[in-house]
Amino acid sequence: MAIKRIATSELQIGMYIQKLGGSWIQHPFVRSSFLLTEPNDIKRIKEAGIKELWIDDEKGEITEAAKSSDSSQKTDSPTAQQTTTDKTHSEIKASDASSSIENEIERARKLCQDAKPQIMSMFNDIRLGKAIDPKTTLPLVGEIDSLVQRNSAAILSVARLKTHDDYTYMHSVAVCALMLSLANQMGLDKEQTRLAGIGGLMHDLGKAAMPLDILNKPGKLTDAEYLIMKKHTIVGATILQDSGAEAEVIDIALNHHEKINGTGYPNQLPAEKISQLARMAAICDVYDAVTSERAYKKPWEPANTIREMSKWDGHFDKQIFNSFVKSVGIYPIGSLVRLTSQRLAVVIEPAIDSLLKPKVKVFFSIRSNAPIPIQIIDLSAKNCKESIEGPEEPADWDFKSLENLWL
Repeated sequence: MAIKRIATSELQIGMYIQKLGGSWIQHPFVRSSFLLTEPNDIKRIKEAGIKELWIDDEKGEITEAAKSSDSSQKTDSPTAQQTTTDKTHSEIKASDASSSIENEIERARKLCQDAKPQIMSMFNDIRLGKAIDPKTTLPLVGEIDSLVQRNSAAILSVARLKTHDDYTYMHSVAVCALMLSLANQMGLDKEQTRLAGIGGLMHDLGKAAMPLDILNKPGKLTDAEYLIMKKHTIVGATILQDSGAEAEVIDIALNHHEKINGTGYPNQLPAEKISQLARMAAICDVYDAVTSERAYKKPWEPANTIREMSKWDGHFDKQIFNSFVKSVGIYPIGSLVRLTSQRLAVVIEPAIDSLLKPKVKVFFSIRSNAPIPIQIIDLSAKNCKESIEGPEEPADWDFKSLENLWL
């Protein structure tokens, strides 16, 4: 990928924008990556105050006239061009450093902290009978999408970590991030991706109207309580419809608990009547629910969750589930794994080219049943002889706060 950083003043029709500088809130586009085909888009970028951006030369379609004009400009001012080039190389190096997984995780943590009061406010408005405006979520959805575009593993992993007190609110953020990452993996267009993100963020709004003693119950629901809770899909869809939300967003709220085999709720829809976005939401919702801490259960280990969900015949759309696995990884960040050397490690970064060879942090010997000096191993390195034998459950080893190894 021929990525380079340029000033906004150098933009031309036919360039493929890989990433816009600054926060998503600054720019008027749903996606940060797109082919520049409209002169008005250049104007909109400049008016938004964006000073710099990254382009991908390999995906661009710059016309011969534009290339000729660009060449002429370079010839007229070689000194200035050389200065710009030198600056670009320096800035790219700095940018690469700032885009490390550690920095992306820190960005993700801050976003989740900032997002919680926004979601809480929306839920509280519903409880008070106030009208909501789905459009107010666009900046937050865009910020989440920006993180997904830069490094999806960071935001997906951080959003998974939540206490049972935070669950109702942060679950919305996590499902939004999962939906955006999945939409990106599936190659959905920007409009469908936007709807996936909004739908993910608002899929559980109906829970705001559920009795608080049931919603916050520190234990498993009784059958009667579960019947009440199941109504959140219909209530959420009604709230969204009354607020003027788009049909696709309403559909996600209503049907994210439907199953391919027709045994889901609220309407036991057959597979052919379940939309693509609702099928996506079903997967994202369950994954985040079971990998999150709840008042009545410990979180499932991410890699084991992927394995278990793959066995649930008739529950999910298999093709979409396969795309989901690619989007989150077979061994997501934070997964506890057993290596062939009979040591335990935590996944700290996904590999670019292999779902099976992430970067891990080794910290425990199974043979001696004792901690060992921490070592970071890139399993995708050519000279690496280690590999993963399989996932492990932290509870089986009585490990606590494993997130300290990767956060």
